Amino acid sequence: MRPRRSGPAVALLLLLCGCTATHGLRGAPGPAPDRPEPSSSPYLRWGLTEPLRTPPKTPRRPTLPADGDLPPVLDRVPTRDKVVFLTYDDGAEKDPRFVDLVRELRLPVTMFLTDSVAGPGYGHFARLRSVGAGLQNHTLDHAALRGLPYAGQRAEICGQQHKLRARFGVRPHLFRPPYGTYDRTTLRAAADCGVRAVILWRATMTGTDLTFTTGTHRLRPGDIIAVPATETLTPSLRERTVRLLRRVQEADLTVGNLEDYVGVHGRPRGRAAR
Repeated sequence: MRPRRSGPAVALLLLLCGCTATHGLRGAPGPAPDRPEPSSSPYLRWGLTEPLRTPPKTPRRPTLPADGDLPPVLDRVPTRDKVVFLTYDDGAEKDPRFVDLVRELRLPVTMFLTDSVAGPGYGHFARLRSVGAGLQNHTLDHAALRGLPYAGQRAEICGQQHKLRARFGVRPHLFRPPYGTYDRTTLRAAADCGVRAVILWRATMTGTDLTFTTGTHRLRPGDIIAVPATETLTPSLRERTVRLLRRVQEADLTVGNLEDYVGVHGRPRGRAAR
């Protein structure tokens, strides 16, 4: 029967044979030297230098401009909360890593979907919805609505209401007209389809920078930011969003949930589409 070796003797043998706690004993795999451990902080992993500030738990829902039963048209939300709103159009870009970004940073983004563009990849948007993204209406076929007769505008808006309800079980309360063009007929058709607010934008995130449609050329509380689809693969949707988040942080702001501020949990204006 062999005598048991003491702890110091085992340690000496390990040192002499070159074994270390990092590499372990023979047959135990060690970590790859060229693979740094992933950061435990999501904001660092996505290229931000600090976490996004938490938006108010109880948003101060503003009083929206009213014109009878017509929905208000907003390019920014009248709020003093230090939040801006991230909105994405069409659904042409289906960057799978964007889903990871939204999930890990808990971004309350709003997607305005066009059926003819997003429809073939609705599974991607189901994944986005499962991680907290809002899905809203951007018409069936991305037609410029201004000047069209009421029946045509209603078909574009109500048709997409039905599509999104059938596919996701949601009835959108927000609507973005393609190209940002609309007329009073658009507002009447939107109201009759159950839309509570027509959403435009005050800032647009291009491939590299922000541009502004009105007012001062800097981000302000309540600004609605549009991130349109691009025809190029680079920079990706994820990369453009990270650049935008850096600009939001530089302005001492954070990202709010547009649906929370526009009162979509109340009763819609007008007659909801049947």
